[in-house]
Amino acid sequence: MATTLTINGEAKSFDAPADMPLLWVLRDVLGMTGTKFGCGIAQCGACTVHIDGQPVRSCVLPVGSLSGRSVTTIEGIGATPAGAKVQKAWLDLEVIQCGYCQSGQVMSAAALLAATPNPDDSDIDAAMSGNICRCGTYVRIRAAIKQAASGRQS
Repeated sequence: MATTLTINGEAKSFDAPADMPLLWVLRDVLGMTGTKFGCGIAQCGACTVHIDGQPVRSCVLPVGSLSGRSVTTIEGIGATPAGAKVQKAWLDLEVIQCGYCQSGQVMSAAALLAATPNPDDSDIDAAMSGNICRCGTYVRIRAAIKQAASGRQS
């Protein structure tokens, strides 16, 4: 099925079955490998992207359900104000350990800050609860979100 989606502000055309998960369209069809496969059942958060600004798990989202919607991936999040702040804080505080989950972590954090510019701990817990970090960088993730929200530099 020929489909065109707006991904990171650009129209992308491709052929894929309507029931193919967005994750596989991004990675295998379009070659955008920043979004990761983690569990395949929307439980770990590694595959998080934004659909119209909202964080969603792309591993279970059929591409055929996205007509007229805007997709933002880790490759494009730095072009948004919240995404740029989050990416800067992630680097400043050296959040990443193995890095596998971090694209999903950054996407969830950017969505949080776009919706709640000054989140408290309970806001951070709620927004990030579906993202699993096997390396346990949760303390650095929380600190980076707080730094990005405050606008301070390390």
